[in-house]
Amino acid sequence: MSPIMDRLLRKAPYPEWVLMHRLGLGRDRIAALVRTPPATVGYHLRVARRQEPSFKAAHRAAGAAPSAAAVARMEEVIAWVTAAGRLPRGRSDDQAERSMEAWIRQRRSEAAAGTLHPSYRDGLARIPGWDTNARKAADEARWHARLAELRRYRAEGNVWPRHQKYATEQEHTLGVWIHVQRQKFREGTLSPDKAAQLDTEVPGWLQGRSRGRASRR
Repeated sequence: MSPIMDRLLRKAPYPEWVLMHRLGLGRDRIAALVRTPPATVGYHLRVARRQEPSFKAAHRAAGAAPSAAAVARMEEVIAWVTAAGRLPRGRSDDQAERSMEAWIRQRRSEAAAGTLHPSYRDGLARIPGWDTNARKAADEARWHARLAELRRYRAEGNVWPRHQKYATEQEHTLGVWIHVQRQKFREGTLSPDKAAQLDTEVPGWLQGRSRGRASRR
């Protein structure tokens, strides 16, 4: 073994090779670029993986940049969720919906393993709760859908919906929902983020109707 090679092995992991691998280059490609035997590069990468457990995941994520078609698929899924106000269901009768649920489930697995590519991470950030468990994610999507429906309901000139003595099923549904939000706020269990969204989207939501008469907008 040459003195230079011996020095490199004793100083493992070599920072430059570690950075190249972190950016997505494989062992053989690095070896070809730096004109070093692949086994030597492999030794340095093994040392780096022992020192930093997330090193392998970072390499896999960097080397798996989604194609244009994959990004288009992500945008299709995001558009569907935005329009439906919920995440797709794996037991749906619609094959397209089942396919989207499987796609999100795969991204969720990658996120849990630390291998989700930043392009997916940044895009899917537009879907609240997509990376949590399915039930929690569905609850988040439903909450935002109800908020959007209440905003439209008020914009149409309606007074605050009631959960009792309601005139329509829509009023009942929205009345129950906003009643629950008020209860959670008073109990201190409504998240500050949700309270802020309610303040912005439907000002006056906490007070609702004036007692004894219908309130005006």
